[in-house]
Amino acid sequence: MNGFKYILTKQISWADRNNIRLVGSEITKGRLVYTEDLDKNLFEPLLPETRTEFEQGDGGELKGDSTRSAKMCAVHSSSAICVNVLQYWKNKNISTLAYALGLCRKGSQSASSIHFEKKFKISDKFQFNPNIDAVILNKQSDKIKAFGIECKFSEAYSLRNHPGLKEKYLTDITEQWKDIPNLFDFAKTISPEDKSFNHLHPAQLIKHILGLKKKYGKSGFRLLYLWYDVLGQDGCRHRAEIEEFAKISKKDSIKFHSISYQELITKLKKDYYNGNEKYIDYLTDRYL
Repeated sequence: MNGFKYILTKQISWADRNNIRLVGSEITKGRLVYTEDLDKNLFEPLLPETRTEFEQGDGGELKGDSTRSAKMCAVHSSSAICVNVLQYWKNKNISTLAYALGLCRKGSQSASSIHFEKKFKISDKFQFNPNIDAVILNKQSDKIKAFGIECKFSEAYSLRNHPGLKEKYLTDITEQWKDIPNLFDFAKTISPEDKSFNHLHPAQLIKHILGLKKKYGKSGFRLLYLWYDVLGQDGCRHRAEIEEFAKISKKDSIKFHSISYQELITKLKKDYYNGNEKYIDYLTDRYL
């Protein structure tokens, strides 16, 4: 069983265990992997701020009607797992989440807010700015101003090819590459097509690095890759690709690292179960 089927089977089983009825992408048509109601696919309903952030994003995650399911209603949705894991901390001690993600020291109180689908401009030359799945903003007095988080779930194991880096990113913003020469050389190998990486989407990560670097400077941010591990060759290959990208980023002193959802949930359960029982039980039942 490949990674995509593994995740899909696991999520359908979760819905069955909890008596959650599933429908197709066109309600009565398509594979039955969408919840009828978005709230059925979430630990907690979207907060007003979260809903606004997704509505302002470019992914169309919440666009659904009587004939078509919203993307976030899919049980294997990357945005749904992102919200289920991260939104809970919006009105709590966000630094606890940042520590569990490996982004700061235990006891740090730097993290001040968490946002979804935030855009960081790379250049005025480009019409569109990429959305990063989530970002934790720190206090203005901190050296590291932001923790960017790119989240991946089933799409990392899809058979669909992901795009490479468009050539304009290499030719139109040459000044922004001068302090990251290793990433620049690497970017050339995945432009305009990426024929090397099956699961990791490095072109997307590079665009996030360029946007965060322009906003906060090279030393003013960290970028985290939050991903779902699977059994077998797919999971092994995915991890190897992450490690390869991390090595290249490190050569340019870019603070990039990764953690799997399973590692995060296990850490939360070990260190922060008391007081967060319903949340952690939900994540454990659904994603471990």
